[in-house]
Amino acid sequence: MKLKEDMNPLLLQVFRSVVWVYSVITFLPWYLLSGAGANLDRARRVKARSVSGRPAGPYRATNHEDGSQQKLVSSLHPGVDTLDKVMEHGATRFPERNCLGTREVLSEEDELQPNGKVFKKVILGEYQWMSYEETYQAAVCFGSGLAALGQRPQCNIAIFCETRAEWMIAAQACFIYNFPLVTLYSTLGGAAIAHGLNETEITHIITSKDLLHSRLKDILLEVPRLQHIIVVDSKPTSWPGFPRGIMVHNMDAVQELGSRPDNMAVARRRPVPSDIAVIMYTSGSTGIPKGVMISHSNIIAGVTGMAERIPDLDETDTYIGYLPLAHVLELSAEMVCISHGCCIGYSSPQTLADQSTKIKKGSKGDTSVLKPTLMAAVPEIMDRIYKNVMTKVEEMSSVQRTLFVLAYNYKMEQITKGYKTPLCDSLVFRKVRSLLGGHMRVLLSGGAPLSAATQRFMNICLCCPVGQGYGLTETCGAGTISEMWDYSTGRVGAPLICSEITLKDWEEGGYYSTDKPHPRGEIVIGGPNVTMGYYKNEVKNREDFFVDSNGQRWFCTGDIGEFHPDGCLKIIDRKKDLVKLQAGEYVSLGKVEAMLKNCPFVDNICAYANSDQSYVIGFVVPNQKQLMALAEQRGLRGSWEEICNNPDMERDVLHIITEAALSAKLERFEIPRKIRLSAEPWTPETGLVTDAFKLKRKELKSHYQEDIERMYGGK
Repeated sequence: MKLKEDMNPLLLQVFRSVVWVYSVITFLPWYLLSGAGANLDRARRVKARSVSGRPAGPYRATNHEDGSQQKLVSSLHPGVDTLDKVMEHGATRFPERNCLGTREVLSEEDELQPNGKVFKKVILGEYQWMSYEETYQAAVCFGSGLAALGQRPQCNIAIFCETRAEWMIAAQACFIYNFPLVTLYSTLGGAAIAHGLNETEITHIITSKDLLHSRLKDILLEVPRLQHIIVVDSKPTSWPGFPRGIMVHNMDAVQELGSRPDNMAVARRRPVPSDIAVIMYTSGSTGIPKGVMISHSNIIAGVTGMAERIPDLDETDTYIGYLPLAHVLELSAEMVCISHGCCIGYSSPQTLADQSTKIKKGSKGDTSVLKPTLMAAVPEIMDRIYKNVMTKVEEMSSVQRTLFVLAYNYKMEQITKGYKTPLCDSLVFRKVRSLLGGHMRVLLSGGAPLSAATQRFMNICLCCPVGQGYGLTETCGAGTISEMWDYSTGRVGAPLICSEITLKDWEEGGYYSTDKPHPRGEIVIGGPNVTMGYYKNEVKNREDFFVDSNGQRWFCTGDIGEFHPDGCLKIIDRKKDLVKLQAGEYVSLGKVEAMLKNCPFVDNICAYANSDQSYVIGFVVPNQKQLMALAEQRGLRGSWEEICNNPDMERDVLHIITEAALSAKLERFEIPRKIRLSAEPWTPETGLVTDAFKLKRKELKSHYQEDIERMYGGK
């Protein structure tokens, strides 16, 4: 993963000699003052052990102090056992602290692009903050208003909205008044939205003006029980043109209604830990979206486990929220922050950084203004940062590029030993670090595998550890997170203190807990964070969940993992991603995609294979800048669509991808033999939120049937 050092060997030796002298002079005082020895001991210690002593487990986290077996933990603060109490705890302990922040929109304009498309650009002001006390009171008033509109305790209410402060206020209102909250991804299509609303018998829904007009309005007649729509935007105040029997309200008006003394005087029914807090609909990656029933105690346990892996977490931290709150990773991360009094500033993928698509050139993105210390990210976003920075490195002068490469490789050597490089950080990587505000101290990665190259890049250039996590909606996003002083790559850490993991043999795939050198098998997660099951889906509940003789719930993930001697887990496969080719070789399509996403020409890729064929094919969303530059070198002209559909370009990109695959040490049978370039990211109506352009293979076959037949020679 080192960068290529393209310079005179003599100069390179001189540089290494200078670095060696500098290291010798500074090492001892730095080592004694920085506590590097303690961090090295932490990184090398055994982090989890098998409770039973058998290689299959179950594995539990070990204690930091003496290495003893950890008991499963289910609560963070004494007496705080439901989500309404988490917000109350924050409002009581940090009443004047900033809680939720939103940037003011100063101006908005349309900007014509060279390709004829029109992009909306914004200039944003400073963050406007609500304190913990103000947030709590706003939630109480909103919950009271919903009750006045006929919403009853333990009756479901839906939220279909972008990530913003109003989403969290609405969620807290539902937790306080014991309204189970049904969450739906904003990427879902009409049929999937209607399915979720009808299955949960929704009468009230919270949404935004944009989503109401673009997604909800067309399906209102398909949701016969719906009576009230609450729009979080303050304008407009009247909503003509909706079906009879459906009333549309502004959030401000509902809060005002709830704040009336007669409504505030109505006693509320508080939740108990076993009550359903959220019914979270999945992305529908394997068909119709499933609603996962998550109790208050489930989320509290998951939050407890996650918080333990973030060192020195307290009210001085600032978190930037931009991932979908309908996804368990973002909801859990924000609840971790609220439980510790952190500030949460809201953003979006389009306004995150100075170079983001909606930020007007010359104005500041959200990270530059907020300067967050904590952030959750999916590999898709980190891969893009990595590729963008490395592209700019290639455009540097030879002297600048050489200095960057030498500093990069030097720091890589140091962090693998557990050492820091303050001089490199301040002189070389300061500008890259400023992409995320310059104060980032912890990055949490989840939702998909993170490549080793991208993880190392984030460690080196953004000067902060990456906690790579593993969890699912069915486990409240909690399973494992790597410790912040563990700089190894390709692993997802040891089990959290709220969960334990066992490995189940999978004969068809050839994975057994008795395998050497590491026990392998299907990952099965148990603990108080394992959810109540799927809503109205007993068949799937019996397939995926079970309760052991001690009354503990377990979830069979379908993912294949292996445990290393220090108790850390590595994800190596997935049952549904494994395809047996005609000649008998097994191909992990997810592994192929993860390895090829770091190729500069690839913005995204979906690998596909049939068991009656002998090779893999790929659908590639190419990087526009790289592809257009290649076309210019080849003397090809035309629109973006014409360039993507050009057979010569497909052949050239396939050659580049093949070289990247060989460098990543993929087997020959794993490398796509044919590809199709897609001019636009194709997203099925129920696309994955954690990987916005990821193609679902089940629907891909029907969508691209002709292309699949062409690439497989007409078969």
